[in-house]
Amino acid sequence: MEQINFDVQIRKTTGSARSRQVRRENLIPGIVYGGNAKPTTIQADRKAYDRIYRQHAGESLIYHLNLVDEGKKISDFPAIIKDIQLHPVTDEVIHIDFSRISLDKEIEINVKVITKGEAVGVKRDGGTLEHLMWELDIICLPTNIPHHLEADVTNLGVHDSIHVKDLVLPQGVRTKHDPESVVVTVAGSMREEVATSAAEGEAAGPELEVLKEKKKEEGTDAAGAKKTDGAKKDDAKK
Repeated sequence: MEQINFDVQIRKTTGSARSRQVRRENLIPGIVYGGNAKPTTIQADRKAYDRIYRQHAGESLIYHLNLVDEGKKISDFPAIIKDIQLHPVTDEVIHIDFSRISLDKEIEINVKVITKGEAVGVKRDGGTLEHLMWELDIICLPTNIPHHLEADVTNLGVHDSIHVKDLVLPQGVRTKHDPESVVVTVAGSMREEVATSAAEGEAAGPELEVLKEKKKEEGTDAAGAKKTDGAKKDDAKK
């Protein structure tokens, strides 16, 4: 796994007002957690971060953070991004949480799952590809983190699925996720669903006719019983 060098500066003042000021200076406020140390408040150059994001969009990265205080580098260490806060309207990054890591200790991290190929159930039979799991929680050494995982959907027919257990994980990578969880599936076309509904309706038709006939017979019997009762009353009057 490639390590991306990234300079961050110690931020000595905190609070909402100061964070807004930091953003106005085209910087991104953030915090570094972990490493048997107290959380460190930082700020990072927005242009530098945006450049890294454009080049590695969708990849899981290890950042080699260079911690700078008043222009002097005071320490450096590997870290991963644990959380990013976005502006609710512009989607601009407004805060980043980093977590210190050790390159020789396993970590748990989410990795993007992408599809590969065109499913035969979509191309030939008009089905719809449904991507249900976009990330997989994996456990491995930081140096073994894959950029992404692939789900080859080429041979999927209608109603076929790829489960977590079907994904090929790189050596040294494992997951605690339920192996039966569906990652991607091919749903039937609307035409197939309509045909199925019609077939079910036809199958139910004869049963409905029998029920109608049965109700009709019951109604006749009831009428007959009323006539018999009326005849008995006439006989009594005589």
